[in-house]
Order: sequence, then structure tokens, then C-alpha cells
Amino acid sequence: MQIQVNSNHTIATGESFERWANTELNESFSRYKDDITRIEVHMSDENADKVSTDHKRCMMEARLANREPIAVNHHASNQDEAFRGASDKLKRVLEHTLGKLRDHRARESIRRDADLGSV
Repeated sequence: MQIQVNSNHTIATGESFERWANTELNESFSRYKDDITRIEVHMSDENADKVSTDHKRCMMEARLANREPIAVNHHASNQDEAFRGASDKLKRVLEHTLGKLRDHRARESIRRDADLGSV
């Protein structure tokens, strides 16, 4: 699983933030390492020069093997909260999406059961 951290010119992420984000995401999403090919993190400060709450934005996008990408956003007052909020949201969406796929694959087919009953 590859982790890519991006930011626009309004926010400085730095190498230490990128290392920390990489470690956090690898630990948090380790159970999905076979399903996720890449996670992209996009950090931005939406109000740049203005002072306001919830102006830091983190968008995370998980690229899944053979599936459409999943993206979430989270706004917060600082980078850490925005990152953690987006990470939590992405984890919930992945649990829901991939859990449904696993449940569907684990079930027996109605057609197969019907065919066996008629033999």
C-alpha cells in the first residue's frame, strides 16, 4: 500500500508530517493492505489568511484494487484533527464497502441452492 501526502501552497505539511501520516495510515489500514493500492492525502487551509474555526481540510482518497476510488473530507481547526477525522471517516466507509463485498462473496447462491433441491 502506497501513501502519498500532498498540500497546496496555503499549508506546510513538511517531511515530519509526511512520515507521521505514513506511519499512522499504514497502522490504521493494515487490515486492508490487500484491498488498497494507494491512499492519497490532500491537506489544505481553506481560509489561508483569515482566522476561523474549521479552516483546515483533509481529503483522503483510497484507491482500491479493481474498484472505484473512495474519497472523504474532514474540516477541523488544525492539521492533526483534520487528518484524524478524515482517517476515521475513510476507515468507516472502507469497513462498510469492503464488508458488504465480503458478506456477498461468503453467501451461498440462491440459484445453486435451488438447483441442488431439484436434483
